[in-house]
Amino acid sequence: MKIVVTRLALLALVLAAWELLPRYQLVNPLLLPPLSDVLSMLGELLQRRQVHEAIGVTAAEVVAAFLIAVPLGAALGVLIAESEYLGEIFKPMLFIVFSIPKSIFLPLFILVFGISFQQKVAYAAFTTAFVVLMSATAAVESVKQDYVLVARSYGATRMQILRRIYLPSMMPLLLETLRISMIFNFTGVMIAEMYASRTGIGHLIASWGENFQMKQLFAGVILLAAAAILFNEAVRHLEARYSTWRT
Repeated sequence: MKIVVTRLALLALVLAAWELLPRYQLVNPLLLPPLSDVLSMLGELLQRRQVHEAIGVTAAEVVAAFLIAVPLGAALGVLIAESEYLGEIFKPMLFIVFSIPKSIFLPLFILVFGISFQQKVAYAAFTTAFVVLMSATAAVESVKQDYVLVARSYGATRMQILRRIYLPSMMPLLLETLRISMIFNFTGVMIAEMYASRTGIGHLIASWGENFQMKQLFAGVILLAAAAILFNEAVRHLEARYSTWRT
């Protein structure tokens, strides 16, 4: 309880500083508008049809990229972790590619897909799949091999081992991976929309920043932050629920 009170007090302090510092000219209000003005602008933006359409486009891109990246990354991660031969071949390559900033590949996606919905989905899925793949590999390797050995000795098939042993043991780590991968997913979509897009909330935020519309800019940031927090807390709830599966 004490920790919760401390967190709330810290949040209230930050929000109060955001409101009062620009209000009393201690910070340039042109660069950092007061919080109340930003929230008022957020209310106005949420009533605009253009913003509704942009949110719909961004949400579709985020969901599509997520639905592609998570199953693909998880399947490849399990495959590489289960096979010693494939692991010896691909793990060094994956670590090298994972360490490279994925933003440098954005021009390649623009050249291949153009400025389109497919380009943003493909780029976000590409950046997210690596995170899921590496985490799935680590999750499989964290499973006690004694359980796998016993299951195989009783004639369990690979699919039964995956469903009855790997999946329950991996679930808490995979749920944590979902939270992390959604951050990369959001970031990938936002980067693609800001630098190569004509639609989406990222495009609007970039446009507001270029035109020095700081109230709109911060309102857009709050909107994205709220969406990310809601998803994070939903997955955290599932993670707490399934944490007892871990052996």
